[in-house]
Amino acid sequence: MILRILEIVVPVFGLVLIGYVYGRIRPADMSTANRLNVNLFTPALIFFVLSERMSGDLALGGAALGAAAIILGSGPLAWLVVRRTGWDTRTVVPPAMFNNSGNFGLPLAVFAFGESALPIAVVMFVVENSLHFTVGLWLLTRRVDLRELLGNPMVIATALGLAAMVLDWHAPAIVLPGIEMLGNVAIPLMLVALGIRLTEVDLGQWKVGVAGGLLAPLTGLAIAVPWVLVVQPPQPVAGLLLIYGALPPAVLNYILAEHYHQEPHVVAPIVAIGNALSLVIIPAVLFFAL
Repeated sequence: MILRILEIVVPVFGLVLIGYVYGRIRPADMSTANRLNVNLFTPALIFFVLSERMSGDLALGGAALGAAAIILGSGPLAWLVVRRTGWDTRTVVPPAMFNNSGNFGLPLAVFAFGESALPIAVVMFVVENSLHFTVGLWLLTRRVDLRELLGNPMVIATALGLAAMVLDWHAPAIVLPGIEMLGNVAIPLMLVALGIRLTEVDLGQWKVGVAGGLLAPLTGLAIAVPWVLVVQPPQPVAGLLLIYGALPPAVLNYILAEHYHQEPHVVAPIVAIGNALSLVIIPAVLFFAL
């Protein structure tokens, strides 16, 4: 079992480490690469998986419902904890709710359960991303920009992919390999970019970083474990929901906090330390999820 867990986590954390080491040796501006990943590579991955990899026997509805329950359920739990600390709930609660289902969730699903689990992981990622740009933005700004949401390339790719799946439509054979190649860039670039971004974090706020970093997996698992025990979804959905609940805060939390001026200097260490702590938390959860 230990060897199996290492086979899963070493490739994932190895790419993050490569990015971190590279970023320390040769600091790099990843803004263009990250923009390409958000606007091109990840939407291509979402569209390709939804339109080409979805199968009717996958419990996609149960996975989507479980992912939404984990996100929306962990929010009130985190709020109850944070309001006792004196920290701003708009700063600390979103990182506890919205996890790293892209950078970590997608590759972990593939390494843990094989390529057949990728569609389920993509559905969970789509749920997280959609809620982040609606509920998450409302938590930060108390408003939701519908035009910004509808113009999000990942939202567009999701809508097109779902439409293709429902209508049983497939991209022309001459175009499909190109879409797949674009999508194949997304996951490794996510991991390397995460490692490089971690070199930019100021750990002066390490106390709130540790607390916030632990809050995400603790509140997530507090919802995921009873959900799996009560609902009893089939594998690999059950295992993926446990992994999903244990994921660290998403890097997008820091990007949005910086964009909307919501204490990014506090959110940055929460994201960085949370992702570092996952090196211990994820293997422990995998022991029960597999």
